[in-house]
Amino acid sequence: MIPYTRSTRGASGFTGVAALGALLLAALAALLLAAPSAHAADPPLRDLAAAKGKIIGTAVTGGKLTGTYGDIAGREFNSLTPGNAMKWESVEPSRGTYNWAEADRIVDFAEAHGQQVRGHTLVWHSQNPGWLTGGSWTPAQFSAIVQDHITTEVGRYRGRVDAWDVVNEPFNEDGTYRQSLFYNHLGQDYIAQALTWARAADPAAKLYINDYNVEGVNAKSTALYDLVKSLKERGVPIDGVGLQAHFILGQVPSTLQQNIQRFADLGVDVAITELDIRMQVPATDAKLSQQAADYRAVMNACLAVSRCTGVTVWGFTDSDSWIPDFFEGYGAATPYDENFAPKPAYYAIAQSLGGTGDGGGGGEPTDGCTATYRVVNQWNTGFTGEVRVSCAGASLSSWKVDWTYSAGQRITQAWNAHCTQTGAAVSCSNASYNGAVPEGSSVTFGFNGSWSGSNPVPTVTLG
Repeated sequence: MIPYTRSTRGASGFTGVAALGALLLAALAALLLAAPSAHAADPPLRDLAAAKGKIIGTAVTGGKLTGTYGDIAGREFNSLTPGNAMKWESVEPSRGTYNWAEADRIVDFAEAHGQQVRGHTLVWHSQNPGWLTGGSWTPAQFSAIVQDHITTEVGRYRGRVDAWDVVNEPFNEDGTYRQSLFYNHLGQDYIAQALTWARAADPAAKLYINDYNVEGVNAKSTALYDLVKSLKERGVPIDGVGLQAHFILGQVPSTLQQNIQRFADLGVDVAITELDIRMQVPATDAKLSQQAADYRAVMNACLAVSRCTGVTVWGFTDSDSWIPDFFEGYGAATPYDENFAPKPAYYAIAQSLGGTGDGGGGGEPTDGCTATYRVVNQWNTGFTGEVRVSCAGASLSSWKVDWTYSAGQRITQAWNAHCTQTGAAVSCSNASYNGAVPEGSSVTFGFNGSWSGSNPVPTVTLG
């Protein structure tokens, strides 16, 4: 992808226009770079969640846990779920031959950052190795293989993984059992067997059954309810249910809290394990506002039930989301955009957890409005930056954005704003035509600048 480079126009307070050659170089060779502001009027989400005794987690890709991605994952969340690294095909691609590299990386990262780990997943109909799915096994042979796999994986992380999605997606939409590899070899009691083997491998880990489209009261969630009730009555080890919560914009079930409560009344914990809320792209301010309301509704439903342990988002940034690859025309499902800028959904989560929603992942809001800085393009000794002023719960008739560079950066040109720089301090105010920012709208201004050595994103203040 070749990122675009903004044209020069409307500059005020500066002279000198970036050379055309530099702009062409930027268009052809620059990398999209962005990072959240270091400013946080609220504490990070993990601190807000911890104060309420809840988890706020995210699924992660182990190989990406560096740079801005790693910084956000470590700062904002108190629990990590390996997105793919602990699935059967990942850890045991050949029978008896294990690859723990990415799973270990995630667990090590979590321990270094004081985070819990949710293991995902041990028994699932998908993402299994060919040697397992293509084998001709007797029930006894298959049972021994599954027991060995669970014992090995859970045993490896004994005392290091706090909860396991032991069985994933066992039901069809109508509440009947999915005709999976495991069901077909072992019958419906494969679930009880898997839970029992996992308990033996790590008696302290919490054991869950996890599924999608079971968030509201319906035939599928009732089948899961009946299963959990039966397992409890039989004395099979079961500690909780995971509600995946892959939602479409505006379609959070009205019975979500009721459903969480009825599982809690069985004496098990409930976790929202894979939350994302997808929309038809492109995203608009109206869609992002609805998404924020939806995230808030899920958070509030969990917070209302004491045995709801917390919420895990299925990837925190749109650049690491599975949605575009599986749902054509949909995306923008997570709390951060592709450039790691927090979206209204981020602030809605913070507000639900008791924060003011006044920051923590981006610029500083003023009366419901926020300013977010990002680097659009960067090359050799130059860069193009952009600041977005957005209003979700208020409006502005004028605005001013200030920041201070920490590495000697200099703005050479700006558009859609009047900008001045004194030493390291930059101040930009609206042009005559874009001071008004109605509720639910946003304006942007851009600039070209120079840098040497490094180009860290500064703290942004909206006044």
